[in-house]
Amino acid sequence: MGAAEIEAFLTDLAVRGRVAASTQNQAKSALLFLYKEVLEVDLPWLDGIESAKAPKRLPVVLTRDEARAVLAHLSGTHWLIASLLYGTGLRLMECLRLRVKDVEFSRGEILVRDGKGFKDRITLLPVSVAKPLEEHLLKVRALHERDIADGGGEVFLPYALSRKYPGAGREWGWQFVFPSGGLSTDPRDGMVRRHHLQDQAVQRAMKQAVRDAGIVKPATPHTLRHSFATHLLEGGYDIRTVQELLGHSDVSTTMIYTHVLNKGGRGVVSPLDRAG
Repeated sequence: MGAAEIEAFLTDLAVRGRVAASTQNQAKSALLFLYKEVLEVDLPWLDGIESAKAPKRLPVVLTRDEARAVLAHLSGTHWLIASLLYGTGLRLMECLRLRVKDVEFSRGEILVRDGKGFKDRITLLPVSVAKPLEEHLLKVRALHERDIADGGGEVFLPYALSRKYPGAGREWGWQFVFPSGGLSTDPRDGMVRRHHLQDQAVQRAMKQAVRDAGIVKPATPHTLRHSFATHLLEGGYDIRTVQELLGHSDVSTTMIYTHVLNKGGRGVVSPLDRAG
């Protein structure tokens, strides 16, 4: 494939939009690697082709009543997880990977470790969820103590901390807030451990709750995070505060949630609704 053919191929992908932006960029990177690293041919003109940009999509957001209706159709651990997603703005995997030591009841806060972009941040712990979460942790601790009695009770520690702090993986503070119901073999080292709850189970429960609530929006667990941000902005909270709670690097990412604040089309009153 010559230079002209490569340029025509990438241009055709970009103009016609036959594939997703990420696929277009991946194709460009692959061609660059092929010619520069394998064929050792410099293609300076290829650097001038702009990377494809993903189209901006408005997030699905539940109303306050819809969010309450979804939560009303959940129970047990799934209700608790969904309540945390809506009440704190956590991403689903951030919630499932929570460790006991990172929940601070006395300060009413949750420390998110290694969030998106490997960043730590602090978000709030809703008062209405604190008591149910404490009761949940009592059950989790009893499960952990049974695992210890059976010779187990160790969880995976990130960044090789198990070598730096031998035995820390069996300590209560390092246990997952939402542990799996069964033990499994860790493919990283072959150890049998209790991992955290799988995200697919929460996604299925959320899908069923949305259906049972009679909501037609394609809501997922991540929709609860979108709703958290939107409802805070509706409540008059500063966008910078919301940005910090969500863990966004750029405030422009948080700005997308202002799309509902004006209600309807930018707050415009339809001529059909105007009297006279």
